[in-house]
Amino acid sequence: MRKPWDQYFMSIAELVAQRSTCLRRQVGAVIVKNKRILATGYNGAPGGIAHCEEVGCVRGKMGVASGERHELCRGVHAEQNALIQAATFGASVIGATIYSTHQPCFICTKMLINAKVEKIIYKKEYPDELAIGMLNEAGIEFLKL
Repeated sequence: MRKPWDQYFMSIAELVAQRSTCLRRQVGAVIVKNKRILATGYNGAPGGIAHCEEVGCVRGKMGVASGERHELCRGVHAEQNALIQAATFGASVIGATIYSTHQPCFICTKMLINAKVEKIIYKKEYPDELAIGMLNEAGIEFLKL
C-alpha cells in the first residue's frame, strides 16, 4: 500500500535524521514544494568542524536544559541546514512545506517565517511555546503528524 504524501515525506525526514551527529537529539528535515523535495537537513556541526560525537556536547557539559540557550551549541539545526542547502543551490522555498522530525525551535521558526515557508509538519513536540506563538501570529499552518 502506498504511503500518503505526508507520511512519505516524514519517512524521508526520519531517514535524513540518521545522519545527525548530535548526542542529545537526532533531527531531520525535508523541504518540499509541489510534491518535490527541494532540500534536506539534519542537525550537526558546520562542515569542516569536529562533530559533538567526536568532542562531546557543549550543552551537556554546561548543564543547559533542552529548549534553552540554543546559541550554546556547536550544531546547526536540521531546519537551518535545509534552508541553507536550498539557498546554496538556488531553490526558492516560498510557499513550501517543511517536514521535520521535531517541532522547530524559536530560532528556526523565525527563519522559516522569513523564508516564507507556508506549512510546517512535525512528528515530535519540542518544548518551545515562543515558537508556537510566533507561528500563530504569522498565520503559518503547523501540525503534528
